[in-house]
This record gives sequence, C-alpha cells and structure tokens, in this order.
Amino acid sequence: MSFIETEEQRELRKAVSELGAKYGWRYMLEKSQKGEKTTELWEEAGKLGFLGVNLPEEYGGGGAGMYELSLVLEELAAAGTGLLMMVVSPAICGTIINRYGTEDQKKKWLPGIADGSITMAFGITEPDAGSNSHQIITTARRDGDEWLLSGRKTYISGVDQAQAVLIVSRTEDAKTGKLKPLFIVPTDAPNFEYQQIEMGIASPEKQFMLFLDDVRLPADSLVGSEDAALMQLFAGLNPERIMASAMALGMARYALDKATAYAKERTVWKTPIGAHQAIAHPLAQCHIEIELAKLMMQKAAFLYDSGDDWAAASAANMAKYAAGEAGVKTVDQAVHTHGGNGLATEYGLVDLIAASRLTRIAPVSREMILNFVAQANLGLPKSY
Repeated sequence: MSFIETEEQRELRKAVSELGAKYGWRYMLEKSQKGEKTTELWEEAGKLGFLGVNLPEEYGGGGAGMYELSLVLEELAAAGTGLLMMVVSPAICGTIINRYGTEDQKKKWLPGIADGSITMAFGITEPDAGSNSHQIITTARRDGDEWLLSGRKTYISGVDQAQAVLIVSRTEDAKTGKLKPLFIVPTDAPNFEYQQIEMGIASPEKQFMLFLDDVRLPADSLVGSEDAALMQLFAGLNPERIMASAMALGMARYALDKATAYAKERTVWKTPIGAHQAIAHPLAQCHIEIELAKLMMQKAAFLYDSGDDWAAASAANMAKYAAGEAGVKTVDQAVHTHGGNGLATEYGLVDLIAASRLTRIAPVSREMILNFVAQANLGLPKSY
C-alpha cells in the first residue's frame, strides 16, 4: 500500500471535487427545505461514472474498488454535497449482488446501479433488533417456486427514491440462530409499504419504516444461497463502514474549511481571530485527527480491495470510529469558531450539528465498534 495516490486517483478526486463545487451546500439546503431529491446531482454523478466506480466494467462500472468509491463520497461531502445513498446503493447492494448474485441478477441490477438510473436501498434494522441483528424476525417462507416475505424494518434510508430494497431476513423455520436469505424486493411490490420517519436532520435523503405483509417474490429475488446470508451480509457491511467513514471525513473537511476561512477573515481588535492559539490550536487538532482517520479509512479500503475481508473488518470499524469522532469534534469547533454566526443558516454549518452526531451512531454505534475491537483485536471476553 502506498501513501501516495495514483495519478488516476488524484484526477478522480479533482473531477469529483469540481462536481461538488458546481452544486454546493446551498443546493443541498434548498433541496432539504423543499422536500426535493438531489436528482440532478445523482444523475450527473452517475453519467460521469462516479457512482459505479467500484463495480466491474462488464456491468457498466469503472472497474476500480472501494478505495475509489470512498474517495468519491469523501470529495462530495467535502464540498457540502455528500450523497448518503452512495453508502447504500453501490457500496452495500452493488457489492453483495456482484459477489453473490446470479449472472442474470448482475445484468439486471448492476448497470443501473452504476449509472444511477437504479437506486437500491438496504433493509436490515428492525424495531426490536437494532445492533443485535441476530434477533431479526423478518421471515421468508416458500410457496411453490416463490417466496412470501413478512416483517418490519426501521431507519431504512432513501426508500422513496429507490426502485428496490435488498432485505435481510431469515427462513420461517429459523427464528433463532443464523440469519438466512437476502431478497431483492421492488418498492412497488404488492403488500410492501413504507412510512417516513420524521427526523431532526435537514437532508434530502429520508428515513423510513417498512411494512412487509406476505410480499410475494419470484425465486430469482433470492440473492446467493439461502443458507449463507450472514457471510454475504458482511460482504456489504465492511464497505458500509468504509463509506460511512468517507461521509464523516468529508463532512469534517467541509466544516474545517469553513472554520479556517472564517478565522482568517474575521478580525477583532485589528487581528484575525485565527492568530489566537485559542482558535488556531483546536482547528489544528481537528486537522490532525481528520488526517489520522483518513489513513485508517484508506487502509480499510485497500485491505478490502485486496480481498482480505477479516483484516478489512477491523480497519473499517476503526476507521468508522475515528472518522465519527473527528467529524463531531470538527463540526463543533467550526461552529464555535464562528461564534453566533455558526448558528445562522447562511454560514452553512448549523445543519451539520445533528448530522455529524449521527456519524457516531450509524451505521454502527461507537460502543459496538469498541466491543468488536476489544474482542477481535485484544482478545478480551465477549461482553454481550
């Protein structure tokens, strides 16, 4: 692994950064306030090949890896235009289908995911099974050559802009023990309903409750083996953590850029406030912590792309932890640097207070990451 990115990766960063700057944080704010989707940005990112950069060329992707996809999301977020559904559609769903889907499934779904014409959501969390995914009770039962799927999901991102949801379930005869099938469920399927969850976060991408009541699915809706879904599930969760890190880091970079620009321009008693160590030192600390978290994210992406899933799991969890902590600290310091202006909408920071806090909670909480590291890396006894 090199700490120096290739010319192609640097060019990709530059191109994505230019796209983010073209739209900017005001575009995202306007879409949030109007209840609209970021359709123009999503479609342009797809046409430019950014959304599917990690997917195989034979299915319309860029043939690169998770490193490049995380790079795309980091740069978009650093421009104030982070796209949450990139974590879900190409990173989780695209990866799982590419690894475990049939040839027909790959041909049907991956080209659209790659160019942005298809968005796929991901349904794992349930009302009574948050961090403990082994308690999932959404069940699938056979009915001839078809499946009937029933259950509830919560905090599922972007269902209203998705054509399908990749649902994690279990077979009817396995309400305890290992998770089992993964199903692609069209959002217009009969008996599939969703309801928006009101959130205190300004974002064009919304959260939903899902209701599945005997949703009938054809046999080819099953992704991979019905007896190996836990392994298949983790193939998507490592990319999820890497991409969540990218989102948090981009957000932190955006906030730090805002803070440093303000600290250079804002003058009190004839001196820019950035000349004072009370302002300069905390911002310098934020920069250091962002860079450290970024290195771990890049390591995780490199390990994942090299095929070392177990090593990537540790690195991805650590990266997500570090990026979340850096994101919260940096946004808070950026708001504080602006003083009262930090709470004014026109400065583009106040909406990040809640959004950055979410990076410590989702898609996996900092406490569950610490549990994982304690057990997997330190060999300590399991605590739950």
